[in-house]
Amino acid sequence: MLLSLAIIILVGLSAAALFERIGLPRIIGMLGVGIAVSPYVLDLLDPSILGISSELRQIALIIILLKAGLSLNIHDLKKVGRPAVMMAFVPACFEIVGYVLFAPLLLGVDRIEAAVMGAVLSAVSPAVVVPRMVKLIEEKTGTQKSIPQMILAGASCDDIFVIVLFSTFVTMAQGGSAKAADLLNIPVSIVLGVLLGTATGYAVTFLFERAYLHNHKIRNSTKVIVMLGTAFLMMSVETLVKPYIALSGLLAVVAMACVIKLKADKRVSARLSEKFGKLWIGAEVMLFVLVGAAVDVRYTLMAGGMAVLMIFTGLVFRAVGVTLCMLGTELDPKERLFCVIAYLPKATVQAAIGSVPLSLGLPCGKMILSVAVLAILITAPLGAIGIDRTQNVLLESEKE
Repeated sequence: MLLSLAIIILVGLSAAALFERIGLPRIIGMLGVGIAVSPYVLDLLDPSILGISSELRQIALIIILLKAGLSLNIHDLKKVGRPAVMMAFVPACFEIVGYVLFAPLLLGVDRIEAAVMGAVLSAVSPAVVVPRMVKLIEEKTGTQKSIPQMILAGASCDDIFVIVLFSTFVTMAQGGSAKAADLLNIPVSIVLGVLLGTATGYAVTFLFERAYLHNHKIRNSTKVIVMLGTAFLMMSVETLVKPYIALSGLLAVVAMACVIKLKADKRVSARLSEKFGKLWIGAEVMLFVLVGAAVDVRYTLMAGGMAVLMIFTGLVFRAVGVTLCMLGTELDPKERLFCVIAYLPKATVQAAIGSVPLSLGLPCGKMILSVAVLAILITAPLGAIGIDRTQNVLLESEKE
């Protein structure tokens, strides 16, 4: 296991630095290393690492979401309002519709299988989008109109919506009946996640303040560890209550961090955000190398040109959905184009659920996994490069 960790960290960081040096996003180098060392290519990783890969990826996501919450300004998010809510589900719905309409023609699947494929492929990747939006918030680029805040909030909710739809469509594909009540899990999951995170955020802040009043000063590094432990606990609560009620642990994590930022001294929240930024250096490598390692590139050969055409058709439908969300806002055409670009990348959700239809024995399983793998390889670099190259061209920086 230690050798595998050494490969992930050292080779991953080296590839990230190399790609950054030649002007490409670090993520491409890390994904490339993951694919190269995966069981499907060189097979250099210990099975024990691969066995806990999903948990390690989740820890990395928690770290960047805590940083996102500490960087997010609630007042800015309130200013955005309707578009932020619409971004959580409208683009995904449009992309699923694109798959339902065109996947039967291009890939030979039936409508229900096309809906399952659309649900797998329609989730935006928070792992690609969130750190870039956090960086824009810190650099005050696009923040005058709260563009990164809106994208960050939408991307954080988008996955919940898509995963609930995925579960519903899979049930239908297996011959079961989808219940309308299942769709109620979406708002319930969001509301309960925010409530849990808000309550926990107040409790953690109270703990820090009481310790300070009693002259027990808690170091910022210790606060980071407490916040991480609490975030892990909330993710565990999501798992424990899953059989009974839907609750989003990831949204709870963001909400907790937002409350701590709101209640804590500005200097303290800034230092906490900085420390989570340092943790992200290692977590980022772990996340993207392991996402790459989960990609079975053998299936890309099965997909073919029609799968590529389907992926880009889905992205066109997605772009229409994002554009619809922007109607009635103050955003100019360049800023709206940036929002479309920022909503392109796919990686984490596709790596996590792309193989589920195959494992359940659905006839379309291999095709869905093939398209999911291809979508990661195409859209993750495309979205990352698009955001990095256009942010200073399409967005305005706030003047100091």
